[in-house]
Order: sequence, then structure tokens, then C-alpha cells
Amino acid sequence: MTVGGYRCRVGNPRHPFYNLYMDKGMIAVFKAMGLLDSAAERIKKEVLALYDKHIEGYVYIISNPAWPDWIKVGMAIDAYDRCNGYQTSSPHRDYVLEHSFYSHNRRKDESTVHHKLENISDGRLGEWFKIPVADAIQCMTGISK
Repeated sequence: MTVGGYRCRVGNPRHPFYNLYMDKGMIAVFKAMGLLDSAAERIKKEVLALYDKHIEGYVYIISNPAWPDWIKVGMAIDAYDRCNGYQTSSPHRDYVLEHSFYSHNRRKDESTVHHKLENISDGRLGEWFKIPVADAIQCMTGISK
């Protein structure tokens, strides 16, 4: 930045953001200068907002043989696409979409399934439940019909 025709770094007391820099650090200066709110971040926020507004979709069960008897129950607009997204984090591409059902309110139905599984599973870590796949599928039967 130039101040009075001279180049001035943010650590220079003459810099307009010097006090902010000294109080809160460089990240605060970047935010104040509008450098952290990039177009990509704005687009990401808009896409996530649209995703959250989309009520219908699928509730699904995904498994991975690396964690026997553990299944993940989640929600997505497209269950197959969500499973493919998990494959990128696995060198063996071994996530399996075990079951899914269409839901008119995926967030509500996912919460219902989580509550039911929590009561019958041997353990829970976030959206992962220690329960045989067949038992989890049986637990989902009849939801959102």
C-alpha cells in the first residue's frame, strides 16, 4: 500500500491498518481489506445456502470394510453422488452405498433414523453407528412413507 506516495507495509505505524494489525493480527487486516472474502468463498456460501433450502432428497447408509459393523447414516440430495464423494478419501475406493430411501424432508428423516439407531446400536461417533447393516436397514423401514 502507498501512504503519501511511499510504499508502506502493514507493520509500519503510518499504515492505515497498523493498529488493527497490532491488536488482532494479519488475518484481521486481510479481512478488513476484503482479501479473504473471495468470489470463490461467496459462491461456496451461496451454494451451501441453496443446498440447505432443498428439503427433499435421500437418507442413506454407507459402509466401508475398513470399519466392520460401523455404518454411516446421512442425508443428501443424491445418495450415489455422496458415496462417490467419499471414494476420494479412500485409496481403495471401497465405500458402499448399502441402502437409501427418498425423503420429502431429508433432515427430519435423517434425525429420526439417528435417534432410532442410537437406541439400538452398540456405539455412536457422530453419524457413524456400530450396528450390522441389515439391522440399520430394518430400522429405516417405514420412515418417510
